[in-house]
Amino acid sequence: MSTEPRTASITRETSESSIELSINLDGTGVSDIQSSVPFYDHMLTAFSKHSLIDLTVKATGDTHIDVHHTVEDIGIALGLALKQALGDKAGISRYGDALVPLDEALVQAVVDISGRPYLVYTGEPEGFEMHLIGGHFTGSMVRHVFEAITFNAGLTVHVTVLGGRDPHHIAEAEFKAFARAMRKAVEPDPRVTGIPSTKGAL
Repeated sequence: MSTEPRTASITRETSESSIELSINLDGTGVSDIQSSVPFYDHMLTAFSKHSLIDLTVKATGDTHIDVHHTVEDIGIALGLALKQALGDKAGISRYGDALVPLDEALVQAVVDISGRPYLVYTGEPEGFEMHLIGGHFTGSMVRHVFEAITFNAGLTVHVTVLGGRDPHHIAEAEFKAFARAMRKAVEPDPRVTGIPSTKGAL
């Protein structure tokens, strides 16, 4: 396993948003999140805390139109940062899974740092995607975030909602389960020599 710090910083500027994001895979879950979308701040803070990935986000965007652009673009930047920080992926555990409750909600997340972007996202109750959480963040945005992270980081991710009624609880359990799965997947494994793939590359 390389002794180089597993960190990355991404700057993303479009006509719709401006984002500065940095991560440290070997952190302690310290975060400073200013996404300009309050509920997303809450979710990204939870992701950092439970993945132990230090995360800083400073973002502005056309949230007066909709939060969609800013939320998705932060997901893109986070995915790119994860890919950059992981480097050649030598010595990592590669796989992670977690089953996380939040009161009545229960979510399973499984991650493979595979280099092959693929998202399977199932189980949300009917109408979740239309619900406004915190008055501004629709349930549909949760899937968009995971799509953006997955495709830009090169992850295979399965997120399955096994139960839940309150949209806030469901969304938070999804982010926390993903965080705990990522924590396991990026963790160095002292028994792994080189890249954990029979192909020799991920």
